[in-house]
Amino acid sequence: MDQILFNLGLLVDYPVVNLKIIIDGVMIGALFALAAYGLALVWGVMNVKNLAQGDFVIAGGYVSWALVRTGWLQSIGLSDNIAALIGVPVAFLVMAGIGWIAFRTIIVRVIERDVFTSLLATFGLAIMMAQILNLLFGSDTQSLKLEYDTLYFADGLIDVPIAKLVGVCMAAALALGVILFMKNSRMGQAIRATAQDARAAQVLGIDTDRVYAFTFSLNAAICGAAGAIIVMVWVIQPFYGMTYSIRAFVIVTAAGLGNLPGVIAAGLGIGAAEQYGSHIFGISYQQAIAVLLLLLVLFVRLMQQRRKRQVLQ
Repeated sequence: MDQILFNLGLLVDYPVVNLKIIIDGVMIGALFALAAYGLALVWGVMNVKNLAQGDFVIAGGYVSWALVRTGWLQSIGLSDNIAALIGVPVAFLVMAGIGWIAFRTIIVRVIERDVFTSLLATFGLAIMMAQILNLLFGSDTQSLKLEYDTLYFADGLIDVPIAKLVGVCMAAALALGVILFMKNSRMGQAIRATAQDARAAQVLGIDTDRVYAFTFSLNAAICGAAGAIIVMVWVIQPFYGMTYSIRAFVIVTAAGLGNLPGVIAAGLGIGAAEQYGSHIFGISYQQAIAVLLLLLVLFVRLMQQRRKRQVLQ
């Protein structure tokens, strides 16, 4: 308790600490929002609650990590920094393929089934992916040690690693690209039409099965790119996937389906909340904060639904 009070005192006595926490929260929250947007797509278009969301993120991180560690790109004169940047689009493409395989073998069988069946199927997919990653790469945590400098502000009290800034910029560029694709491409329009009314979309000649496959592949690709960015600035481990899945569910549940500004705001919010929680209670409680936020959001949603039912009665 004394340590908690001391940590709270630091926030009051040194307001600049709050700024550092918020900056760190925004940086990691941007990546949470990126993965959550993919979940919102799958949930909104296919009504599938994908519990393997975080495992796609981790798998993408390992794709980029393996690309850099093998030294193929360095052998032609590229630095580790450039190789890591190239790893983002590579992870995007590789995970798109893996997502398509997962859809054709597993997800296509549960689209028309009940919620419990889809949860059970995607939970099994998550376990399988985690075990495969464990067999291929081992259970140790991995990260890329890149040669980026660190920016210091406020007499050194605030440090901002340039690697994190690069990651946030890449996440923002990817999010913008997905938004433009959804608004301007024929497939993006087909996805939005299918999300609104799948039967009407079929009547209009849209191949909804193709739309479902593309949507799930796009979700896996987005998660893969997010994982490739995460491995540049944090660590990955085969069994870390569930923590990212929980965060994605918190964000989507809080923001609502199809609410991109809400997804971004919720992602940044949960990032800041986790950073504040780890500062006050300790880093070991960071994951517990994500679970607590999920329970809190579910409780609020439940109360909102009860109020709506009372009004209808």
